[in-house]
Amino acid sequence: MATETAPTLPPRSVPPPPRRGPIRWVVATSLGVGLAAALVLVLVVVAGAREHVITGSALLGFALGWAVLAVLSIRLTTRPQRWAFVPAAGMAATGLGLLVLAPGDAGLTAAGWVWPAVLLALAVWMGVRIRRDLAAGCGRGLLALVVAVMAVAAVVGMAETVAVAGHRSSASPGQSHDVGGYRLHLDCTGSGSPTVVLQGGLGSMSSSWARIAPAVSRTTRVCAYDRAGQGWSDDSPHAPDGLQAAADLHTLLDRAGEHGPYVLVGHSTGGSYAMTYAARHPRQVAGVVLLDSADPYQVTTASGSADLNAPAELALLPSLARLGIGQLVPASVWSSLPEPAAGQVAALTTSPRGWRNVRNESAAMPALFGQAQALITLGSTPLVVLTAAGHDGNPRWSAAQERMAALSTNSSHRHADATHNALLDEERGAQASGRAIDDVIRAVRTGTPVEPT
Repeated sequence: MATETAPTLPPRSVPPPPRRGPIRWVVATSLGVGLAAALVLVLVVVAGAREHVITGSALLGFALGWAVLAVLSIRLTTRPQRWAFVPAAGMAATGLGLLVLAPGDAGLTAAGWVWPAVLLALAVWMGVRIRRDLAAGCGRGLLALVVAVMAVAAVVGMAETVAVAGHRSSASPGQSHDVGGYRLHLDCTGSGSPTVVLQGGLGSMSSSWARIAPAVSRTTRVCAYDRAGQGWSDDSPHAPDGLQAAADLHTLLDRAGEHGPYVLVGHSTGGSYAMTYAARHPRQVAGVVLLDSADPYQVTTASGSADLNAPAELALLPSLARLGIGQLVPASVWSSLPEPAAGQVAALTTSPRGWRNVRNESAAMPALFGQAQALITLGSTPLVVLTAAGHDGNPRWSAAQERMAALSTNSSHRHADATHNALLDEERGAQASGRAIDDVIRAVRTGTPVEPT
């Protein structure tokens, strides 16, 4: 009997084993690309730009990183992370929206009620996808860390929005007056003449004078105010240079019913604002006190023009403040003032709006210094220049202080045993500042020379 032979089937081709790329290196590379792109954009390409440009550019940089993760994981590994297209698209759309719409502080603050919730939801969703699509040791830990940072930023960012809303709506110690379409805050106490007007420096506000104003108010009237964009004052559509600040202050005092001539007191860059006011309104100046005033002679008058950009590191601060960085630092770190002033200074000067004011005034600083140089002489107007400790070995600073003291034939140049900030914040420094103010008040009232020390 014949035996049937089973037909022989042709051998089937065996597919090659799937490629197993180094997913953990793809994850690390992608995150590095996103961070590097964001830093290059905000520190080089748009360095010093306004808040919406900085934030929008940073989001575009991070979006690139997530897109790279999705693309490389699909092409080079067996663990495609297609979900990364979602944060890439969301961040790119938000970044482009900021660049195109160019929202101001009000728009960015209003968005603070929305973006933290969206970011938190995105972080939770991404965390679930990462846990599902990546095994331990494949870059999951690094991605989980990034997602955790996003979640924390969302929570603290919402806390920042709530805090800003609370402090902005809280009752201010003084009154606000319209100076031409926007309102400035002025806090006046005491009675008598001459009225003392206090002008703070960069990142300062009316509450920064909490140790000095009450002491001065025991002998005469004293007014502390917030420049446009500071404290409880509105933003201004004008450039924040010395001429605009002088015009604002002149209108504010008039609208508030205060009467000159005034004793102008300026701390740090506030000294340059006081000098500019004195140059513009010499008949309204009875005396001047410069508390470790900034050096206005560091720029030539020709170069003293306003700029649209600020130093890159300062331009980053408003965007970082939106993430609630200030909420993580105790008020005592920002100020040594007594409460409630310490809390007010910490809340309002470290808010996104406060840092934006620092950024804007820094950009206008060359113009301010050039405008302050218009003050060539004060004649025999009483003047005290108080130089803080800590400038040893800086002959330029000392020369500038001497040059400012020489603006009047009736002046006194003194040296305080206190640092620059301590002239306002700390009790001993505030006492030295108060004595300088009292001596100018006495010289104005009596028509006698200023005490030499």
